[in-house]
Amino acid sequence: MSNQSPFGGRRAALFPVLPKGEVLATYATYGEAQEVVDTLAKADFPVKQVSILGNDLKSVERVTGKLTWGRVALGGAASGAWLGVFFGLLFFIFSPDGAGLPFVFAAVMIGAGFGMLFGVVSAALNRRRRDFTSTMQVIASNYQVIVDGALVNRARNLLSGQAAAAAVVPAPPHPSEPPRAEEPPAAPQP
Repeated sequence: MSNQSPFGGRRAALFPVLPKGEVLATYATYGEAQEVVDTLAKADFPVKQVSILGNDLKSVERVTGKLTWGRVALGGAASGAWLGVFFGLLFFIFSPDGAGLPFVFAAVMIGAGFGMLFGVVSAALNRRRRDFTSTMQVIASNYQVIVDGALVNRARNLLSGQAAAAAVVPAPPHPSEPPRAEEPPAAPQP
């Protein structure tokens, strides 16, 4: 994951452009594409010239459960309690007469109560529109590793060297294959 640089120009933030270069490889998952970039980085490749491009973006909403009054009340109480912790600690730290820890506990309880009340009221107003909880995610169908055109051959050579080193180790036999015949050791030559 990357973030926009605060030192980049405003023009770059207003008008994003697709990366330029050649496709090094296409992968089904982001993790596979990230491993390739990590391999290039470990080989001292100039990774500033590399981009990962997600294609065919899709919004996926996974339903995590039914929205019940208990779940609404508990979620509201938890968020209100965090707000109560914040205000209680603020008063505890900056109070001139030294408000004690019972004051912080009271602020947490009051925050939890108000959070529960607001959570239940907002759920009652939106009850018929959404009766479930979910998580939202944006995923891509595939991920392309894009490399600057002048460096694409170097990147391919680095990756093929890595693949050649991994190809030296023989893969274990599949359980459905017949056992491999062991070659007898070579006899010493006189």
